[in-house]
Amino acid sequence: MSQDQAFDLLVIGGGINGVGIARDAAGRGLKVLLCEQGDLGQATSSSSSKLIHGGLRYLEHYAFRLVREALIEREVLLAAAPHIIWPLRFVLPHVKELRPAWMLRAGLLLYDHLGGRERLPASQALDLRRDPAGAPLVAGITKGFSYADCWVEDSRLVVLNALDAAERGAEVLTRTRCRSARRDAEAWTATLEAEGGGERRVRARALVNAAGPWVMEVLGQVAGANRRSTLRLIKGSHIVVPRLHDGDEAYILQTRDQRVVFVIPYEGDYSLIGTTDMEFEGDPTAAAITAEETAYLCQAVSRYFKRPVTPENVVWTYAGVRPLYDDDSGKASTVTRDYVFDVDAPEGAAPMLSVFGGKITTYRKLAEHAMSRLSPLLGLSDEGWTAAAALPGGDLPDADFEAFLAGLRQARPWLPAALARRLARAYGSRVSEILGEAKGLADLGDDLGGGLTEAEADYLVRHEWAQTAEDILWRRSKLGLHAPAETTERLQSWLAGHLPGHLPESGKAVAR
Repeated sequence: MSQDQAFDLLVIGGGINGVGIARDAAGRGLKVLLCEQGDLGQATSSSSSKLIHGGLRYLEHYAFRLVREALIEREVLLAAAPHIIWPLRFVLPHVKELRPAWMLRAGLLLYDHLGGRERLPASQALDLRRDPAGAPLVAGITKGFSYADCWVEDSRLVVLNALDAAERGAEVLTRTRCRSARRDAEAWTATLEAEGGGERRVRARALVNAAGPWVMEVLGQVAGANRRSTLRLIKGSHIVVPRLHDGDEAYILQTRDQRVVFVIPYEGDYSLIGTTDMEFEGDPTAAAITAEETAYLCQAVSRYFKRPVTPENVVWTYAGVRPLYDDDSGKASTVTRDYVFDVDAPEGAAPMLSVFGGKITTYRKLAEHAMSRLSPLLGLSDEGWTAAAALPGGDLPDADFEAFLAGLRQARPWLPAALARRLARAYGSRVSEILGEAKGLADLGDDLGGGLTEAEADYLVRHEWAQTAEDILWRRSKLGLHAPAETTERLQSWLAGHLPGHLPESGKAVAR
């Protein structure tokens, strides 16, 4: 075991909340260590509906503060990462048996103004008999509304926050779990265990427990704390089917159980449908969609779309477990999506902050609030900085992605249009670190499958902590949906030759 190394902050958990806190703390000059037992964003944070949104349906639960904060953050994040976040128009068909039209219109007007909307268009009423958005829908749906939220590449958002944290001095350890942590008056002493073997002991003035679905396990089994906060695990599942409509808009569909289901254009050729809300028990890494959830989503969409959806249409599924704070709500769908901190800072002992709940939309604000709670305990001034800071690759002139893409196409005319757009979307201004001095496709090395070049794979290994084919094909990208079947094996072989101690596959998400 190596000698103890001193840090200001040890963050346990490499999901969106953990990396957001690590980034914020590193930017304040703290010496930060983050450890994640798997890959970055491998659990809940890569299993979302891929939306930066205020949460329109939360207005019914009077969660005005949460919605307002999320709506404000929506435009902050859009400016910070315009390559992986972009506006998305939503169509809300009206079914009078579910909610009256006046209620929907009133909710949308509140949604327009609650967060001080600046960059996104206002909501409007639609005549779906004439508007092209009505074409895919069944007869009888004649009225609807539209409003704007944003799309996000969720797993890339996690990686970019970790990358920014690392570039500001944080140390990021993936596939490394915190086996134990004990504290004295000055610091926590933690033992870290790498997946491939080997231990490391570190000291940290404060500990952040951002372990998501494992937050209670870290509290009790790792840190030995006896806290009253309780966690409620809610599983959300999604299905992907061949594209259901030609337009760029997404649909938000009301269901008979007072929930909503999204139908979102996905990866060009597909539609993403979700999500469900189910109580979950067991190992979060084993979360998977059930036949009942698949049927529920298929039936919800088939009530609205002319083209019915059946389980046989499903080409891919994924499921994630939301670690929500238990507010004693009766139904899974009404449990608060707000975040709650448990701060354990007894006199004469190093502090620990545990994170419960939260939405991907509000991760930056959550991190800022977490540091506000920790700063006085660490003797720091509370000076936030992330609201005006771009994420890696997001420093595009005027946050104009299309103009940036046009410039890339002009500078690299040899790049196929589809590949240029995918690379620009994934890496933004950092795409030059992949393309380098290349004068043609051949200079990027072999195509490992689906347009993944050796140059891109090398970048992901060197800069983005990718170690397996699953990391690359399903989290750093979604090329697993497009690549030939032999790509995984070919990429594994490539990794074995380019990555010391190459890890075997443990794949969670498998294309059908």
